[in-house]
This record gives sequence, structure tokens and C-alpha cells, in this order.
Amino acid sequence: MNDKVGKKEKISQNIKRQARISRYVIYRETQIDFREQFWSFIGAFFGIGIIAFIQSFYLTKFENIFLIGSFGAASVLIFGAIQSPLAQPRNFIGGQLISAFIGVTILKFMPDILWLNAPLAVATSIIAMQITKTLHPPGGATALIAIIGTEKIKALGYFYVISPVLSGSLILFFTALVFNNMTKHRQYPTNSRLTRIFKTRNFKD
Repeated sequence: MNDKVGKKEKISQNIKRQARISRYVIYRETQIDFREQFWSFIGAFFGIGIIAFIQSFYLTKFENIFLIGSFGAASVLIFGAIQSPLAQPRNFIGGQLISAFIGVTILKFMPDILWLNAPLAVATSIIAMQITKTLHPPGGATALIAIIGTEKIKALGYFYVISPVLSGSLILFFTALVFNNMTKHRQYPTNSRLTRIFKTRNFKD
């Protein structure tokens, strides 16, 4: 009898603990004041802006292959939902790279079967990200772009994984490290010693 009561109490405590964690996460993501919105705007503006600047002034002879659509979706997470597990570096960079690799691989094996290679690229990238614990929603778009992108993007082959995907992701990541740690209320990545480098003494207290 006592064992049953003990198990019920443990279950009840676990449920309450999970509820507290959920409320905390929801609170952190929904209670956003003007300062948070300001730094989200500035971070996204500079992150995408740097990539666009490189494309416009240094890669003008190429089509727009350095700035891909999935970076816009990624910016929503890493600048607007910085507490989300899906926005953390492992998920962001890992998910992008894995998805890009899968997209290119499927295109090489099925170059002319759009009705099959497009959904297969997205679905496979989701499973791969789940297995590697790097789930990052914009990764699905990165895989799809490898399939439906312009001919110049397709011609990149596996170099697509390096540039634009890795190069652009690193630009966004380092931009996020700076602008997501400008105030004491913002910390990116979460629970990481790396953020201490970008925290000034004024924000420690």
C-alpha cells in the first residue's frame, strides 16, 4: 500500500515539475518587451544583411546562391526565439548541414523525378535530424532548396553544404552570439559558457 502511495506521489511530483518547466519556457518566449524586440530586429537585420552584402558586392557575377530562403526561417528562431531548443547551435548548424547533405545526395540519385525527390529530401532530413538530435525546422527548406533551386545551386553539388549553407549559418551564428547577449535578459546559447565572452561587466548583476 505504501509503495503505491509513494509511486503516485512521485508521478504527481514529476507532472508538477514538468508543468513548471513548461510554464517557464512559455513565459520566457511570450513575455517580450520593446528591448527584446529591438535586439531581435537588429540581430536579424545584421545577420541577413551581412550575407546579402557579400552576395551583392562580392558575388555579383553569380546568381543569388549565397543567400538562401531557409536563412530567413532560421533567423526567426535564432533571433526571435533564442530560448527554443530548436534555435541552439547544435540544432541550427547541425540541422542545416545534415539537411543540405541529404538534399544534394537525393538530387544526385534522382535528378529528374521531382514528385519523388522533393518530398523524399524533406522527409529524410526530418528523420535524420531526429536521430542526431539536431531538429531544426528550416533544415527542411535547406534540403528542398537543393532539389528545386536554380541550376547554379544544383551545379554546386556537395559544395552546397559548405557554401552557402555552412558559410551562411556561421555568419548568422556569430551574429546571434553578439546581438543575443547584449543585455542581461538575453542569453544565447542557453546554459553555455560561450555566452560569457559576450557579456559585459555591466550586465553581470
